[in-house]
Amino acid sequence: MKKLPLIMDCDPGLDDAIALLFALACPDEINILGITTVFGNGPASQTQANARRICELAGLTDLKVFGGCPRSFFMRNPTNDSTYMADIHGETGLGGCKLAVPTMPLGPQDSVRFIIDTLLNASEPVTLAPIGPLTNIACAFIMEPKIKTNVKEIVLMGGSMGLGNINPSAEYNFSCDPQAAYVVFTSGVPIVMMGLDVTRQIQTSEDWLQTLTKMGTPVAQAVVDMLSYFYRPNAILEPGVKGGVLHDPNVIGYLLKPELYKGRHVYVEIDVSPTIMAGRSTVDWYHKLGKEPNALVMNQVNAPGFFELLTERLSRYPNVRAQ
Repeated sequence: MKKLPLIMDCDPGLDDAIALLFALACPDEINILGITTVFGNGPASQTQANARRICELAGLTDLKVFGGCPRSFFMRNPTNDSTYMADIHGETGLGGCKLAVPTMPLGPQDSVRFIIDTLLNASEPVTLAPIGPLTNIACAFIMEPKIKTNVKEIVLMGGSMGLGNINPSAEYNFSCDPQAAYVVFTSGVPIVMMGLDVTRQIQTSEDWLQTLTKMGTPVAQAVVDMLSYFYRPNAILEPGVKGGVLHDPNVIGYLLKPELYKGRHVYVEIDVSPTIMAGRSTVDWYHKLGKEPNALVMNQVNAPGFFELLTERLSRYPNVRAQ
């Protein structure tokens, strides 16, 4: 089976960490060319460190991890403080999971330069999997537009057809950098959008965490330690959400098994106005505007099938670490 060449762009963060572990458990299907990090669920210094922690947990210290953009185009991120989003992800960004300071080196390039160089020199089209703010991707497209021809597709987590999760208008990743999202959605590159409408359907349960606990592996226990943070008494949950929502792992679920998802090719416009609407993704689901579709927007997922796939891949970790 031919491996999918992939660049993961992330801001770990609990669900980012699970998405990384999901992808790293699939060496037969996914060839991770590099992991680029960006501000988002924490400041850039924290997200790059957490990405390296996850690689070390997985026993894959030869992977390339790069530090990326520390702020949005117009500094819409509320703060660069180390406690940013601590109410959701914990002060370290990994909930109750205590992983050691990483020892594997950070890549010598910044994330944007790595993306540009990798795409310029790629022998085949590369898939981009951004699961945080789109700042790194947008900067790369602006600095070197010709790299877009070597992108197979962008499968991203972000946006919403309905209510946002950081404010009534916008989903968190798009709200962090609306202008970057606008650049990506007007780039002409094929996009698969995993928005809140589909990702909110993937909610963890205490029964599932017990299944992981029974695996008895360091990786499974780390996942439990991370996601148990959602079940603390003072956890901040959206209405109708009873556990942790695994937003970002849907990107990997789709790459591995797209038949789990259903959606529609539609036109998506990103609001960049200096208002409360900034970052809102207006999805023309019924083709009322008559504009050419620029994204495949998912709105349904086979949740049991997703958790079956994720559980099976996480159970592989003893073998993955032995390679």
